[in-house]
Formats: sequence, C-alpha cells, structure tokens
Amino acid sequence: MVTTATLPTRKDEAWRYSAVERLQGEALDDWREIKIEAGDRFREILMIADGASNPTELHRWRVTVGEGATCELFAVLASAEYARLEIEVTLNKGAHFEFGGITVGGRDTVREFVTRTIHAQPEATSNQTVRSVHWGHGTGNFLGNIDVVRDAQKTDAAQDFKGLLLEKGASVNAVPQLEIFADDVKCAHGASVGQLDETARFYMAARGLSPDVARRLLVQAFLGDALVSLADEVKREELMKVALDKVDKYL
Repeated sequence: MVTTATLPTRKDEAWRYSAVERLQGEALDDWREIKIEAGDRFREILMIADGASNPTELHRWRVTVGEGATCELFAVLASAEYARLEIEVTLNKGAHFEFGGITVGGRDTVREFVTRTIHAQPEATSNQTVRSVHWGHGTGNFLGNIDVVRDAQKTDAAQDFKGLLLEKGASVNAVPQLEIFADDVKCAHGASVGQLDETARFYMAARGLSPDVARRLLVQAFLGDALVSLADEVKREELMKVALDKVDKYL
C-alpha cells in the first residue's frame, strides 16, 4: 500500500495530466512482467468497460520482446473515474511492438496511456496509434517516449495520436518524446486535436443521413484507426463496441 507521501505529483512528466489524487491506496510498484521469447508472437487486449467495479484502474506492464519476436497490445479505456495503462517495452534485435489504444469518456473522468519504448538493439520496429474522444469535462492523455540507444541502428519507430473533442470543456493531451542516440533511424510522431468535420457531416446529411447517425459514423471511423493492425476481426469488433457504447450514451 502507498501513502500520501509516496504518491507521484504532476511535476513528474509521466503523471503531468493524471488524477494523482485517485491513487491513494494503489500499489504503484506492482508491475506485470511480460517476457516474449525470441521469434514468438504475443498479443494482449485490455478492455475497461462499463460495469468495472473499481473507480481507479491502474495497469502497469513491463515487456521484454526477444530477438525477432512480436508484441501486440490493444486497449480501450471506457470506464473508471481514473484509468491508466502504463507500458514499458524493451525491444531486442529485429523485434516489433504494435500498440493501438482508445480512450473515451465524459464527466470528470481521466483516462490515459503512458508508454516508453526502448529500442535497445538494431533493426527493431514499433508503431503506436492512439485515439481519444471526450466530452463534458473528460480528459484523455497520451504520454509516449521513444528511446533509441546508440547501437540501435536501423530502428523504425512511429507514434500517431489524435484527439476529438465533442464538447467545450473536455480536453486531450499528447506529450510525444523522442530520445535518439543512433544515426541510422526512422522515427516519427504526430499529434493533433480537433472537432468533428462539419463538412463531412454536411455531406452525409445531404445524402439523407440524420445528424446523429452521421456523427456516430464519423466517430467510429476516427476510432477505428487505432485498431487497424488487430487482425482478429471478432476482437476488433468487441473493442469497438466497448468504445462506441460509451460514446452512444453521449450522442
């Protein structure tokens, strides 16, 4: 158990936009260790949906991806007053890390992803796609670090974050960070925040779609980007349903 004195503060970049006051009593040092052997393929899916019993959902995963192995993580954070998935991934030679994440919510909720991707050896690749849709006074966060060590040549790493605000008062925050010590690499990140495309809504309305249907379709297309890399169609639809069920309560 932690005490108030040991809680992180917003001065710590990794907790900058968090609801740190909700961490009282949480075991902050409780990390789940995942080790993926060389050449293996691993997939994990996290869904925090309506009905979650805990007001605070804190998940911390530390992953080591062996040579030539693949790690795929997908998550939807759609419930809990404060939900946080923190991932630290270390990639060995030729390994790949794929992450797709969605946060949705309103009221005064905070839902966030925090990732640190360490390219520790050459020729590893990583791709992260995060989408956030919030309304009311809801907050969605993504803090993503990519670290490329000096010997990790031929690294190819990418992050893409987009936030969608459905109401004034909601907020989304993105803090992408790159620390690169190798010189033969490809590293890219993008972050943007906006509102629904009114031109697209007008176009859809002109073709007979109601405003509610048009808005839902646009949100669905926006969120779907985060799950494109998930090959399991059943799981992809299940994750999308969790996210859209939450959005539907607002729409």
